[in-house]
Amino acid sequence: MVRIPASFDPDQTLDCGQSFRWEKTGDTWQGVAFGRRLALKQEGEELVFSCTPEEFESLWREYFDLDTNYNAIRRELSAMDPVLEKACAYAGGIRILRQEPWEALCSFIISQNNNIPRIKGIIQRLCETLGEPAADGEFLFPTPQRMASSSLEELAPLRAGFRAKYLLSAARLVTEGKVDLQAIPHMELEKARETLMLIHGVGPKVAECALLYGFHRLEAFPLDVWMKRVMERWFPQKKPEDFGPWAGVAQQYLFHYIRTFEEENL
Repeated sequence: MVRIPASFDPDQTLDCGQSFRWEKTGDTWQGVAFGRRLALKQEGEELVFSCTPEEFESLWREYFDLDTNYNAIRRELSAMDPVLEKACAYAGGIRILRQEPWEALCSFIISQNNNIPRIKGIIQRLCETLGEPAADGEFLFPTPQRMASSSLEELAPLRAGFRAKYLLSAARLVTEGKVDLQAIPHMELEKARETLMLIHGVGPKVAECALLYGFHRLEAFPLDVWMKRVMERWFPQKKPEDFGPWAGVAQQYLFHYIRTFEEENL
């Protein structure tokens, strides 16, 4: 068991659409990352993690991005615009998770035209069907190589629909080296987008989500229906890149603020 000061809000971070392997029961979040299961809850001014100090330091500290100075990011973003200042104050407990890039890419391929319970179900079945057994009775997310060797028939039990062929395209392009996941964090953002969009079924939104949530490209700015409305109503003269190197953090704050607090104004 590990206790640390509450430097982020688990509810805001784990319920904002950036990961699909977390569930809340009562006051406790339970989830899986890198084949490890964690229970996490807030008690007063502390966060309580159900892991050893060694596991916390080797996995969860980085996963929850605890070493990034979000206070400084919020100050910089708040100075840009009054609406963004309100969003930072309201949703400032969000941190951008450092997820495994391949898993995040596949998760957002699966998310297309889908709802969250179904997305979670497909991801769980994918891990159970093709993933290697891991600790705590969990399964690792299947590697690109394992998925590339699969067929549409083998993926049928996932009930992923048209997304199954997109997953196979992603796996095969990665396995063949045509999409180099290790190079994407170091590419110019536009080149990184173009590379991910070589995958059949990956358009601008999925590419942007994968960049922000999987490759920790904090300048990426996913535009879904909600965020298009936000931009049209409150930032008609701005482009995503105008939010600077923390555009993805701004997007998360604005998305959560508008969706949960200002929804009636849309």
